[in-house]
Amino acid sequence: SKFLNDKWMIKNGFLNDVQEHKPWWWNIKVQKLNLSAPLILLPEVSCQKAIEILQEKGYDQAPVVAESGLILGMVTLSNTLTSVLAGSAQFSDPVTKVIYDQFSKIGLEDSLGKLSCILENDHFAIVVHEQMQFNGNGSSFMKQMVFGVVTAMDLLTFVSRNDKK
Repeated sequence: SKFLNDKWMIKNGFLNDVQEHKPWWWNIKVQKLNLSAPLILLPEVSCQKAIEILQEKGYDQAPVVAESGLILGMVTLSNTLTSVLAGSAQFSDPVTKVIYDQFSKIGLEDSLGKLSCILENDHFAIVVHEQMQFNGNGSSFMKQMVFGVVTAMDLLTFVSRNDKK
């Protein structure tokens, strides 16, 4: 069923081009969005501190990333406030208690078409860049660096500012 759904196939990297009449921006890379660097919270940040930071910096959401670089999820201002007011979380609880741990990732080299398919179901996507890191013993591993958070509004702003029609 989901394997017959072109949008699911694009979102999960199994198909590249399915639209016959693609808009002019469809194949442009995500890196062209010129996203600003994201605000990143460590998992031990309290809900109260997260609310203060997000409000002070003017952000609605922020990725929660462990010191190892593992992306744990996204914390949003509205979900944090709602959870605290509903009593399902305390101001003193770490943000990991209120994070969305289901999120989509997209690479800088992926297309805006793929991003568009992701944003049809998700409110945001975390833009990641893979980087090879080496340990002291010479062994290597791939680490994902959070490059930004992209929303439908970011895509819409890019398309409307650069509309070629």
